[in-house]
Amino acid sequence: MPLNDARIRALKPGEKPTKHGDSGGLLLVVNPSGSKLWRMVYRYSGKQKQLSFGAWPDVSLAQARAHRDAARKLPADNNDPSLKKKQDKIAKAEAETNTFAALADEFLEKNTREGKSEATLSKKRWLIGLALKDLQTSQ
Repeated sequence: MPLNDARIRALKPGEKPTKHGDSGGLLLVVNPSGSKLWRMVYRYSGKQKQLSFGAWPDVSLAQARAHRDAARKLPADNNDPSLKKKQDKIAKAEAETNTFAALADEFLEKNTREGKSEATLSKKRWLIGLALKDLQTSQ
């Protein structure tokens, strides 16, 4: 029987984690601590795998179903959903750390470690500051 909001709210924790299925491999796992977590089970290359979508109510039933539908399309394209999720997470982290400001700070730290003179460092800080101001005004 598919889940609905009233049924999800009525689920109570037990001594062991309990799984409550929706459809298409989507599960709501109710832990003894009372947390309710969205999971999706699927098979890829003959192995059973699992994806996590977050905790209820932060991730609603409709959002969990949308995540499930998106993940179910990947094996049809010969892509592993859990591998895709890991790659997306790594790409997001790299995008956040590869900003001009982060790279400029790393460059200045490297120059400081190498023992560059204070005059050289202050000039580089000044030039980087000009570039940062220009980037901020252009965005």
